[in-house]
Amino acid sequence: MKELIEAIVKPLVDSPEHVEITELVTENQITYRLSVHKEDVGKVIGKQGRIAKAIRTVVYAAGSNSSKRNQLEIND
Repeated sequence: MKELIEAIVKPLVDSPEHVEITELVTENQITYRLSVHKEDVGKVIGKQGRIAKAIRTVVYAAGSNSSKRNQLEIND
């Protein structure tokens, strides 16, 4: 899943070397925290959050086979 998120986010940002994804696993949830350079946060979120919503939709769909719930957080 981390590779999928990286493949989606890296082409969107100007500083792909600053893209970091951490994974937090609990009993019934997996949380992916996405960190990008401060100047690239707007590019990942998009106007009115459209890009962030699309990324979350892809992540949720890819993880639908899993018994755990997937969640994506975007940190600045």
